Amino acid sequence: MGIERIKIITVFGTRPEAIKMCPIILQMKKTERIKCVVCLTGQHREMLHQVMERFAVWTDYDLDIMQKKQSLTSITEEILKKLEYVLKIEKPDLLLVHGDTTTSFSAALAAFYHRIPIGHVEAGLRTYRMHSPYPEEFNRQAVDLIADIYFAPTEWARQNLLKEGKPVRDIYVTGNTAVDALSMTICQDYDTDILKWCSGSRFILLTAHRRENLGEPMRRIFRAIRKIVEEFPDVKILYPIHKNPQVRETAQEILSGVERIRLVEPLDIVDFHNCMAQSYMILTDSGGIQEEAPSLGKPVLVMRDTTERPEGVETGVLKIVGTEEERVYWEIKNLLTNPAAYQNMSRAVNPYGDGHASERIVEAILRRFYREEKAEDA
Repeated sequence: MGIERIKIITVFGTRPEAIKMCPIILQMKKTERIKCVVCLTGQHREMLHQVMERFAVWTDYDLDIMQKKQSLTSITEEILKKLEYVLKIEKPDLLLVHGDTTTSFSAALAAFYHRIPIGHVEAGLRTYRMHSPYPEEFNRQAVDLIADIYFAPTEWARQNLLKEGKPVRDIYVTGNTAVDALSMTICQDYDTDILKWCSGSRFILLTAHRRENLGEPMRRIFRAIRKIVEEFPDVKILYPIHKNPQVRETAQEILSGVERIRLVEPLDIVDFHNCMAQSYMILTDSGGIQEEAPSLGKPVLVMRDTTERPEGVETGVLKIVGTEEERVYWEIKNLLTNPAAYQNMSRAVNPYGDGHASERIVEAILRRFYREEKAEDA
């Protein structure tokens, strides 16, 4: 008896996951031979629903796990308990997770316990330093340990999987779905009140939220940025500030009250992508922005000690600058005062994809399942 429709449950719970999974969900919903079930964990809340609404993706299940001051332990425990109920009802043919969040790890583990095949989008990224980034490096390695299908965004990621002994037949190089999302959101002549405030300046877009940067590393970063603004009168900083109370407390302590630094609530994804497109440069500790910004020709200074996305560093559009105050300050200043250095990092070369990763992922799933069906019938 053949497969009539492949039932795939997508599980995600954070804003970055939503940005990268919504293009796949939309592609699956256009495919007659796939039934797509969308399950949110609620690891993030307000920030997540902004993205879902923009992409017009609706939820079938919401585990609603978010709590104040939630810990990694409580997130993992709640997802394991609540997702079990969903898996027993739906009995999917495949569970699809993305990247390196605690949601991805917990959902994959729940599927493994129920012997449900696991597909890992953005598989194979590595720093091989278990605490950098933390806990993401553990999460992605753990998911890849139990996954059945690997959607590697680049050849470098594929090679990591092969070195770890993953079967060649289970790995598909697809590009990164972040680029797919970007192609759906960038608009010509986009304007908002925030961009009006930024006009006439070399405006720098800032994002900073990583767990390993909380505390003194983040203070050092923010002190360097404040110093830049005080030194360069044509520079403005736009910081859509993360919901994490620790991030907000540190930002208020060091950056508030400075005329040319604006702290704003997290932006709608269309606003955010178009702010990226109109920025002079980007300062970030985020992973997704490292993948998106090269398509826009924007220099990116990565405020981390490592990156699991070395392709951008190799092509020269990303630069790792760490979190030491003087290093961050001098690297920003160099791009503001050295036109050749700025130009070298502004080449619009994106090693992470061409905007068609979602199509390749869906095609790979169809080939995989119907290949197995034919093998069983033979």
